[in-house]
Amino acid sequence: MPVFWLVLCVLALAAAGYFVGRSRAIRNAGGDTRNLHSLPVYYGINVAISTLVPAFALLVVWLLTQPSIIERAVSDLIPPETIPQGSSLSLVMADMRRVAIGITLAVDQNVLSETQAKALSAQSDDIRARLRDVGIALGQDVRPEVLEAAQKYRSLASTGILAMSILVLTFAAIGFGWSLRRSHAQFRARNFVERAVLMILMVAASLAILTTVGIVLSMLFESINFFRLHAAKDFFFGQTWAPNFRGESELSILPLLWGTLYISFIALLVAVPVGLFAAIYLSEYAGPKTRAIAKPMLEILAGIPTIVYGLFALLTVGPGLVKLFGQSGALGLSWMSGATSVLTAGAVMGIMLIPFVSSLSDDIINAVPQSLRDGSLGLGATPSETIRQVVVPAALPGIVGAILLAASRAIGETMIVVMGAGAIAKFSLNPFDTMTTITTRIVSQLTGDGDFSSPETLVAFALGLTLFVLTLGLNVLALYIVRNYREQYE
Repeated sequence: MPVFWLVLCVLALAAAGYFVGRSRAIRNAGGDTRNLHSLPVYYGINVAISTLVPAFALLVVWLLTQPSIIERAVSDLIPPETIPQGSSLSLVMADMRRVAIGITLAVDQNVLSETQAKALSAQSDDIRARLRDVGIALGQDVRPEVLEAAQKYRSLASTGILAMSILVLTFAAIGFGWSLRRSHAQFRARNFVERAVLMILMVAASLAILTTVGIVLSMLFESINFFRLHAAKDFFFGQTWAPNFRGESELSILPLLWGTLYISFIALLVAVPVGLFAAIYLSEYAGPKTRAIAKPMLEILAGIPTIVYGLFALLTVGPGLVKLFGQSGALGLSWMSGATSVLTAGAVMGIMLIPFVSSLSDDIINAVPQSLRDGSLGLGATPSETIRQVVVPAALPGIVGAILLAASRAIGETMIVVMGAGAIAKFSLNPFDTMTTITTRIVSQLTGDGDFSSPETLVAFALGLTLFVLTLGLNVLALYIVRNYREQYE
């Protein structure tokens, strides 16, 4: 049974359990709800939760563990000596999965019968033609062991889905019957439901923590594998970024880190003044009508996809800067030769960050008590002097925290850099040069059919871990500044 229909069946059983459990409790109380320990709704929720939770917990665990178990069993069918030179087991397994999916699609669309699928031959031109009819190309050299592994993978997956469906429905039925049996007038349904909901909330709250831990551990383990193949000294203190999948790569993070920080610095030069001035205007000078219109329109910038900003940088900002600073530009300068540059990406990224700075700063400035403004104005200070000498200093820790959070956002940006800054890793102070960042190199190293166990691919995890530590440090610093230096008002 497909997972979608399995989920619908469990939900339907839980919905039925709600009404059956509620009516059973009322009937057990002689039709008088005053004889019940809890409200009737709790008895229905008790049956629904007891049906849903065990079944969905088993479903999630099964879906997470089944692929790895099947792949471990199937990988034994591919002897190491049959793996082609220059390839790896992970690439062969990826090809095997593609073949298995193609066979399944062909059977589902009646291009192949189940009998034909079980008797497939890797050299059958007729089979290849039928698979191409459903958009699956087996390639030119599907080896017999790969085809055999694909057939076993498909068989085990089908068996696993059938077993999962039976067990999930069994768990749902057991929970349904067990909870329905307890739905009598003396059962403390409200206590059980509240404890169950508390457990569900605790699991939901811990998912974020567990996800973060899982992300860090996955990057850490792969980074350890990378440093076993590549010297850490060259990665952290080298001067050149020159990956070569044929070997002898120079993989230093410093050129990428310089490009990341340089582009982020230019972005903050654009975003901080504009965002801060916009926040001051909206909080201190703008009237209610102007603020009601301007603030939502300013925050619309935060909802624009970054790919749109990238296109804006590539098609509008970059050519505009070339017209100003290019050899035949309006200023008669020859500083900029192409549309991609640090300045292009930094300027567009700064525009993207304006809502982050302005919204956070606006909220922080509005948190400054009106009594401080009234006291300053009462002593004879002008409104501008009150803002410069009272409001902004009082809100400064929060503003600094907002700037650091915007810096974290800039450091992690990818699409604007890919389309606006270029792909060259180097050290340069010229803002009209093309550069690249850590995030773009992560995408580049993980794109394609390279060997996943090579240092040229594993370096992406070391870059990701370094970027994670950098942004985490900025976030911790921002929280430290806000919590320890903010003004406390009554």
